[in-house]
Amino acid sequence: MARDYDNGSQLRILRALTVLAGQEFHGVAPGELAKALDVTPGTVTRDLHNLRSAGFAEPIQETGRWRLGPKLVQIAVAFSAGVSRAESRLAEINNRYTREP
Repeated sequence: MARDYDNGSQLRILRALTVLAGQEFHGVAPGELAKALDVTPGTVTRDLHNLRSAGFAEPIQETGRWRLGPKLVQIAVAFSAGVSRAESRLAEINNRYTREP
């Protein structure tokens, strides 16, 4: 039996992260984010609060705009480090099997 596991509010928060991506210096105004997500400003306020609580978004104090928080970047850096370790291990295995006896 197929089930629909999609959750609108969770998907909206993930879309918000996508909108914030690439805006680290200037940030995104809450009103701009509301328009991009096609939701009310109140909904964006709640979403940004939750993203901030999780470390995924942070306000720029000087402007009131929002940008990605350090937690999301830390996850990306950890992913990149994991890929690098896997590449090194694969190179070791490749070298072991392809060198002349």
